[in-house]
Amino acid sequence: MPIKRIGFLVWPSTRPLTLALLDEALRVAARVSKESALHCSWWVAEGDASSMSFPGIEFSPLPSSLEGYDRLIVLADEPMAQLPTATANAVRQAARASVPLTAISAGVYVLAQLGLLDGVRTAVHWRWQDDFAERFPKVIATTHLFEWEKHRVTACGGMATLDLALALLGREFGGELAGSVSEELVVERIRDGGERQRIPLRNRLGSSHPKLTQAVMLMEANIEEPLTTDEIATHVCVSRRQLERIFKQYLNRVPSQYYLELRLNRARKLLLQTSKSIIQIGLSCGFSSGPHFSSAYRNFFGVTPRDDRNQRRASGAVEGVAALPPEQ
Repeated sequence: MPIKRIGFLVWPSTRPLTLALLDEALRVAARVSKESALHCSWWVAEGDASSMSFPGIEFSPLPSSLEGYDRLIVLADEPMAQLPTATANAVRQAARASVPLTAISAGVYVLAQLGLLDGVRTAVHWRWQDDFAERFPKVIATTHLFEWEKHRVTACGGMATLDLALALLGREFGGELAGSVSEELVVERIRDGGERQRIPLRNRLGSSHPKLTQAVMLMEANIEEPLTTDEIATHVCVSRRQLERIFKQYLNRVPSQYYLELRLNRARKLLLQTSKSIIQIGLSCGFSSGPHFSSAYRNFFGVTPRDDRNQRRASGAVEGVAALPPEQ
């Protein structure tokens, strides 16, 4: 049966863009085909409903029961420290009633904390991959745009929210409607959920030079055991001097400097998003010892790894991840 009633469970961290993408896709669908008009309820997951506002959407307090809805969509754009008891109970009740559950962006943390994604392929935003994998090892985290497994649908957020909305419309009302909505919204194509999130490397580098792309791909694939500049040059079939010229021209740094920055940025991500020890992180990012790692980290970021972790944890600003106790 086509979806008739959708409930949106919205966390205060949800950005206007996320709301706009969903709301506009559903509004256009209703305008294109009256048969696709949906009854949408928008609930605030925590806090006062009056604190949430978005043009055209009326937010209400969370009802005691979510049964009778054809789908529950959980929206959040930053991971939450904990779930309010009433919210957790309502989501569990919906799951027991076999209401299909959808989580977008950090909404996956809600379902994961309740054990509702164990053993399920789950699209997790690349920014939270390490933290999510450590906190929820039973969940099969992927870097795809979205995943669709029976009664569990997840999307990484951002523009993939619109891709999921179009896929949802297509499954429930047919591909013709989804195509009409995408045409109305001037969407060039409907991306498949299996596509990967990250921007192609050549776009991130701002260059399509094939040797540069190959060299950086090698670096990203060899973080724990770094290659030498000579080894990289051999693998991409250029001389060391030529490789250095390419890096200097396009990235304004020599290969070894870029490689070091790549490893340090990877280390910082692990430092702020996981509970791994500093020495474990240093070794996993190609540093031979704790002092070597701390020295390189301090020279680049202006703070030691331990101080950086403790400062971020104390401020609760660990890349959108809930604050942890300072490391002693």
